[in-house]
Amino acid sequence: MPSRAKALKTAPDSLERLLCLSGFFPVIGVDEAGRGPLVGPVVACALVLPDGLVIEGVNDSKKVPALRREKLTAEIKTASLAYAFGIVNAAEIDRINILQATMQAMNHAVSEVLEACRANPAIALVDGTTPPLCPCPVMCIAKGDSHSHLIAAASILAKVKRDTIMEDLHKQYPEYGFDQHKGYGTAAHIAAIKQHGLCPEHRRSFCRKFVLF
Repeated sequence: MPSRAKALKTAPDSLERLLCLSGFFPVIGVDEAGRGPLVGPVVACALVLPDGLVIEGVNDSKKVPALRREKLTAEIKTASLAYAFGIVNAAEIDRINILQATMQAMNHAVSEVLEACRANPAIALVDGTTPPLCPCPVMCIAKGDSHSHLIAAASILAKVKRDTIMEDLHKQYPEYGFDQHKGYGTAAHIAAIKQHGLCPEHRRSFCRKFVLF
């Protein structure tokens, strides 16, 4: 008999339901993609789903296969009450550092979602331990993309958005292979930097750790 594909686990929504019962709406899920790569932007996503909606298979984007992420992205966008992205480019990351750039991206995404929803009292569930400065209360959750359905959904949208940006950059700079490693410091990427130098989208502050230039 042919083996069945392993079912994807779904991140729980118990915290979101508890917050809604406590009077918070909207509850906003927030996550980012691209803190570690040597090139390209950091991308944050904030989103709101209808209260009680669970989309099967939504989990930490790193645990979801690429093709499944694409399908889930379409489902999440269709179901969402609001979603938005915050994008901070490589030059700004070099200027203010990656932590501040990530906080800035998250703040922008949350602000756009709040503007779209126009409802209070809102609360943002953020993956990680450092709260961004947002126009609503923030609750940080370590490994939140595995423990919160909304954060997991945001992680998928952020990941797919950033991957699309990197695929577009690959068309401009095919010699680096951005479509394969998405800007991370793989051996092939480091070798391409040594051969071709840095492109305008590289994060100089990150590349110094790997390549002398």
